[in-house]
Amino acid sequence: MKLRKAFKFRLDVNAEQQARLRVLCGHARFVWNQALARCNEAYATEGEYVPRYESMSKWITAWKREEDKAFLTEAYTDNLQQKLKDLDSAWRRYFDPKLKADRPCFKKKGRSRDSVRFVNFNKYCQLNGRRVKLPAGIGWCKFRKSRDITGLIKNCTLSFSQGHWWISYQAEQDITPPAHPAPDHWVGIDVGIAQLATLSDGSSIAAINSFRQHEQALARAQRQLSRKVRFSSNWHKAKARVQRLQGRIANVRQDYLHKTSTTLCQNHAMLVIEDLQVKNMSASAKGSVESPGKHVRAKSGLNTSILDQGWGEFRRQLEYKSLWMGGEVLAVPAHHTSQTCPECGKVSPLNRLTQSAFVCIDCGYENNADVVGGLNILARGIEIRERAGRRPDRL
Repeated sequence: MKLRKAFKFRLDVNAEQQARLRVLCGHARFVWNQALARCNEAYATEGEYVPRYESMSKWITAWKREEDKAFLTEAYTDNLQQKLKDLDSAWRRYFDPKLKADRPCFKKKGRSRDSVRFVNFNKYCQLNGRRVKLPAGIGWCKFRKSRDITGLIKNCTLSFSQGHWWISYQAEQDITPPAHPAPDHWVGIDVGIAQLATLSDGSSIAAINSFRQHEQALARAQRQLSRKVRFSSNWHKAKARVQRLQGRIANVRQDYLHKTSTTLCQNHAMLVIEDLQVKNMSASAKGSVESPGKHVRAKSGLNTSILDQGWGEFRRQLEYKSLWMGGEVLAVPAHHTSQTCPECGKVSPLNRLTQSAFVCIDCGYENNADVVGGLNILARGIEIRERAGRRPDRL
């Protein structure tokens, strides 16, 4: 089985290389916006149709011949082509009803994530220890190599975030899917806010609440930024302070989710989770002027807590890590998991009168409500697998 893994490192570049990278990112952003504008025109006039990459790639040559776009001749063509491929992929995700992806939007300097990709790594790039040679006039750069890169490097992506440049190598590996060391260990996972996850075996994983930990410091830094003269020296310093705090929040959350997901995938061959629509669950409740929403402040706090846990990222990590380790992740319907009695099957909101306590109104079964959710999630996963002729010997 061929598998692609990413290896991301901090990139150390000098002033000249930074300037060149910003120019390359500006070229790529310009091409994205120009192509997206033409795609939007086609979508508006021809219905659900937009040009594919094969058509968009020809636009680059035509734009370079136009007087007002002649600066694109200084760009690295592969970067522009890769950006159009990204746009093509974004449109395909948007039209896929299973993914429910957002429509591609325009990129703005300073707000959107700047990145460029270099393909055919072995042909145009060179790796030597902790240094990498890149084309497009960048040259040799140092990067903070914290682990070995295994596999054949196919491409690398340079991006700017949190005030620093980063390089991500995509390496292809040919592996044999391993047998999981605990093939009969299945577990249901109920994600929440008070606890990141509660397992069907009764154990729980604490929530890290990364944003809540830094909320006051971030609010203070954002207030200071709002008082600065826009684009002044002090404004840039205050903006960098906000970026550092936002980066710290994201890094703390990401690190915790990686450690948690790795442990779960190592110890359980089958992870049964709820098929949650996080985007819908965290949508704003303010409504419109004609039809204003109710409990807007409370819903806003709930949305912040949901997004602070990183449920979507947690699921993504569980899915790809289980694949690496020979396990599997099964998503089951999420309705009434905490209102269904795991003993008698009675479904009623009266079974859960408080946030944490579950007491069945029929058989009197008592347990923690989150544990009950984990048990019901696991039961639904077992039911689905029994239809397919597969059931664990022990849980």
